[in-house]
Amino acid sequence: MLKGIAASAGVATAKAYKLEQPVVVIEKIDGTVPADEVAKLEAALAKTVKDIEGVKERAAKRLSPEELEVFDAHLMMINDPDLVGQMKAMIENDNVNAAYAADQVANSTVAMFESMDNEYFKERAADVKDVTFRLKCNLLGLEIPDLTAINEPTIIVAHDLTPSDTAQLNEFVKGFATAIGGKTSHSAIMANSLEIPAVVGAAGVLEAVKNGDVIGLDALDGVIYVNPDDETVDELAKKAVAYAEEKKALQVLVNAKSITTDGHEVELAGNIGGLKDAEQVVANGGEGVGLFRTEFLYMDNDHFPTEEEQFEVYKAVLETLKGKKVVVRTLDIGGDKKLSYFEFPEEMNPFLGYRAIRLCLDRKDIFRTQLRALCRASVYGKLCIMFPMIATINEFKEAKALFEECKAELTAEGVAVSDNIEVGMMVEIPAAAVLADEFSKYADFFSIGTNDLIQYSMAADRMSEKVAYLYQPYNPSILRLINMTIKGAHKNGKWVGMCGAMAGEPYAVPILLGLGLNEFSMSATQILKARQIVTKLSFEEMQDVADKCLNMDSAEEVLDYVKSVVE
Repeated sequence: MLKGIAASAGVATAKAYKLEQPVVVIEKIDGTVPADEVAKLEAALAKTVKDIEGVKERAAKRLSPEELEVFDAHLMMINDPDLVGQMKAMIENDNVNAAYAADQVANSTVAMFESMDNEYFKERAADVKDVTFRLKCNLLGLEIPDLTAINEPTIIVAHDLTPSDTAQLNEFVKGFATAIGGKTSHSAIMANSLEIPAVVGAAGVLEAVKNGDVIGLDALDGVIYVNPDDETVDELAKKAVAYAEEKKALQVLVNAKSITTDGHEVELAGNIGGLKDAEQVVANGGEGVGLFRTEFLYMDNDHFPTEEEQFEVYKAVLETLKGKKVVVRTLDIGGDKKLSYFEFPEEMNPFLGYRAIRLCLDRKDIFRTQLRALCRASVYGKLCIMFPMIATINEFKEAKALFEECKAELTAEGVAVSDNIEVGMMVEIPAAAVLADEFSKYADFFSIGTNDLIQYSMAADRMSEKVAYLYQPYNPSILRLINMTIKGAHKNGKWVGMCGAMAGEPYAVPILLGLGLNEFSMSATQILKARQIVTKLSFEEMQDVADKCLNMDSAEEVLDYVKSVVE
């Protein structure tokens, strides 16, 4: 039995297909003829493009157009003049072979992305690895396994799965297990999309499994069984049936209200990064979008997106939600979220530096473009705008004044703008939580960003393994800040949402419900489970539970208490 991370829920039993990629050995050869090596590189690049197009064509049978966009990104990457230019320059300047030049440039590019603490950029590293691995194989004449040829029930076991690998999985692949990876890796995201069980980050799985072994994959608890006995196989089968029944039961809640047993209603919304995510929120019964992370529009680009480019995206998302609320967070870059086309100042601690609203208020030209695009899109749905990283009331007033200016400009130009746009703010800095009652005189709503609120309150970088134990959403100090924020908003008749990871945690939902949180925003796949939890709870009882939690000593005490109440 091996333990890993349950990345895509489900249970399956089938024979193992051990995915073993060709071993790429790169040798440096000096004194080559540059023209010959450049010709080899160009031939390999052309074959790589053809290969990717072929994978995309085969994957189109199972994936949506949005999911196939990963291959468009790969094609852009292999045709990137900068990446290819670096390889050619090394061949011509250093008289080395094409494979060595490709390997050196690929390694330095991957290292650059992997050194960043942001999961989004780490996924970009996986893309570069995937594309350049294929290029190097083509330079060396090595064959990459064709997963589309699998024709019997199979569980794939691999060191990792690239986006190309995962997109080739057909109906015979019942699940996969990898030695590395996390919940936000490409393979995990694709597995969720394909709705197949996946356990990732299972160290030692390659050594423990041979081709043809029977694998029992419990991707609910993150456990892998190699050649399980009959009793374990029976238990897994029962667990698979129970999970299928639970999923079916949850579907009944898709169009249901999120109402407690004593009639208290809350709103369950989804966090999105783009149109595809918005569609998932609707499919999973979301009552709106509680966080639209607009930074991806900027990070997926090679220039600041124009007003028109942004308008089209915001319009599409609002139309997809068909009148349900969409809360858009304005540009939140800086810290570990960099742009290739914008140079940030060197800072000792960029997380506490020039980022989010601070950058936008300094670069009003960038901010105005986004605000104008949002105002123009507002007539296509129910738009709410919120500003990130607000620390002072003056910051909020300045940002809102700029919004009002943009709205007035457009109206003067004869452009229609909705007259009921709500303008609110993220509460992720403790100073804002402490002063919530004053902020709520000016803001239409709050959305609590618990990921940052926790790390700033505990003075602990959540990406640091050494202090990871201090990332404590259930710590009474954090609960008190949340309580202070909710009470401060309600004092002036304003609503409060939460868009941090805590909002979707099963044991956090009862506490947050009791504290009076109005909106819970989470990943689309968490919505129905959260609704099921809410509908089984009494609001009055959860208020008593929350009060007790506020006066406990530790996160452990809070968690143990909540478990004892709801289980």
